[in-house]
Amino acid sequence: MVIYTVTTYTGNRHLAGTNNFIYIKLRGTEDESEEQNLYCMQGFWPGSEQEFKIDCKASLGELITVKLFSKPFMGLCDQWFCDKIRINTPEGDEIFFPCYCWLDWNEKLYLRPAKASLVFQDVKLIAQRQRMRHLVEQQKSFRWRVYAEGTPQVIDHDSATTLPPEVQFSFTKENEFYLTAAQQLVVLKLTGYADCRNSWESIQQLDICENRSKTIEYCREHWDEDEFFGYQFLNGLNPMMIQRCSTLPEKFPVTDDMVKDSLKGSSLEQEMKKGNIFLSDYKILDGLVGNVVSGRQQYLTAPLVLLYCNPHGMMLPIAIQLMQKPSKDNPIFLPTDSKADWTLAKIFVRNAEFGVHEIDFHLLRTHLLAEVFTVATLRNLPSPHPLHKLLFPHIRYTLQINIMARSQLISKDGFFATYTGVGGRSLEELLKRATASLTYRALCLPDNISDRGLKTVPNYYYRDDGRKLWDIINKFVAAFLSHYYEHDAHVKKDTELQCWITEIFTNGFLGSDSSVVRTTPLGIPSSFQTLQELIKFVTMVIFTTSAQHAAVNSGQYDFGGWMPNYPTALREPPPNEKGQTTEKAILETLPDVGTTVNGMAVLTLLSKDAADHYPLGHFPEHLHDEELPSKLIEDFQKDLEELSDSIEHRNKKLELPYTYLNPKNVDNSVAI
Repeated sequence: MVIYTVTTYTGNRHLAGTNNFIYIKLRGTEDESEEQNLYCMQGFWPGSEQEFKIDCKASLGELITVKLFSKPFMGLCDQWFCDKIRINTPEGDEIFFPCYCWLDWNEKLYLRPAKASLVFQDVKLIAQRQRMRHLVEQQKSFRWRVYAEGTPQVIDHDSATTLPPEVQFSFTKENEFYLTAAQQLVVLKLTGYADCRNSWESIQQLDICENRSKTIEYCREHWDEDEFFGYQFLNGLNPMMIQRCSTLPEKFPVTDDMVKDSLKGSSLEQEMKKGNIFLSDYKILDGLVGNVVSGRQQYLTAPLVLLYCNPHGMMLPIAIQLMQKPSKDNPIFLPTDSKADWTLAKIFVRNAEFGVHEIDFHLLRTHLLAEVFTVATLRNLPSPHPLHKLLFPHIRYTLQINIMARSQLISKDGFFATYTGVGGRSLEELLKRATASLTYRALCLPDNISDRGLKTVPNYYYRDDGRKLWDIINKFVAAFLSHYYEHDAHVKKDTELQCWITEIFTNGFLGSDSSVVRTTPLGIPSSFQTLQELIKFVTMVIFTTSAQHAAVNSGQYDFGGWMPNYPTALREPPPNEKGQTTEKAILETLPDVGTTVNGMAVLTLLSKDAADHYPLGHFPEHLHDEELPSKLIEDFQKDLEELSDSIEHRNKKLELPYTYLNPKNVDNSVAI
């Protein structure tokens, strides 16, 4: 007779405990145990550790699986959230079996040891069958669905309540989210702002923000200044549009005479040769028709913005054309024009920025891609796979937040359709255009910075902090994956890995499913041939779901809480001649009162960290028990802490600190 000591760890979360009967069965290479009831008179309460003895006639050999199942107690049917199981064997080994799942009554869970293994390394037949069974079940639970033709596919669930419980919000996060939303709605209704369709009477009247951050205060004071307008192309909500300009586009006929005052007597050609001229081109918006908000037509433009990095390192706008085709009715606005003309031109640019940022750089490039990575991971990588363990912290809550976004933000009657100029048909068309133009290099920060010619532009804190974060993530990923894939042949041989990238390629980036095709025309891989290819792609996945999302999400209320800096809609068409703009015309163009405050409320909700948010480098689940991966995690956390200290030291010297890529402020996953 031999004894196995089993310790159960109940999750320390709301309703994690149970009074159900919990049964266990151990399966090894030599034999299996009898099913045994883990009888506990007081039940399994949240946060508890409880020890049990399992008697077996002889050693079971190497433990392969632990089966858990639940039966109701006195007709009471509840769930149990098990964090993990620890088993001490008669041979003196201690083996952890991660779980981190809900076990419902009359349900079964099959757990594998924490030690990671690739599919071709799991040579035991029972282990192979368990891997296959797990993936079959996962592929039934997580199915792909076409959201809109020409855009990434999504999870086939209309409601977050139908998702498997382990990928739903925690009780704390869910209640906090809805409480914040309810509070915002109550405030709007009580103040009478929510349904008001009047124009604002003055810019000063817009000063209604509560809980102001330093950035909101800065926006309010400097929103119409050229220095701040240019600064936002580098360190605002969307630091992804600006690029170095070496040749002026024919569609943007700016002359030296127009910009001589801005360039202090120099010429465009001279400054372009020096690398000081930059361009932001919103051509992706060309031809889109504005939405109808509160019964009134809204207007979209597709601006071109020419910027000059002056000798002091300031990025300054020097010319704005609001539509793509030059014409008499499409003047080029300049800083030397009247203040009202120039301010209104910049407002139209900031509105274009709202549409492109929210739909392309925020929704598509972080939320929807994170969902693609999440679904592909859950469908193709079983729990013993090292890449599953590596990515698990970066897929937390993503499915639920995206389902909520589709039902409340980008649905036919959601926020974008109700309160934004880019809502309705234009949203879907913009999303299609953005998907069609998305490249792999654009998702890889070092390549993206190089391609846009921004490696040396001064005061580009997104680049500086982002590049350091990319390198830290890449270092961690390279060491982690190299531990499991000893050479390129292992990468090619890993069928689960190849299925993972194929689904991302096909369902996410809409590539051909032909095995002959290795990449899309835009560079997205469909298979991995080398370890270096895998390391770069996984680095991109983690950076996208953590750092990049933080960069384009966390500052939404900071930069959008002062509406003229980030208007969700504009009620008048762009000016077709100069000298006609007045302050009244600007106020009549800006969103009405109700549209403004509802937009601010949503931006507040989308920017608010939850109490249970997990910063980058935090691993709440005990998924590893091997010495090297555990050491790599410690080194990763140390590198992140050092970067955080460095950023905070730099920010003390800045008038407007850049905080969004401080690792302390970066969530592990797309969870808000």
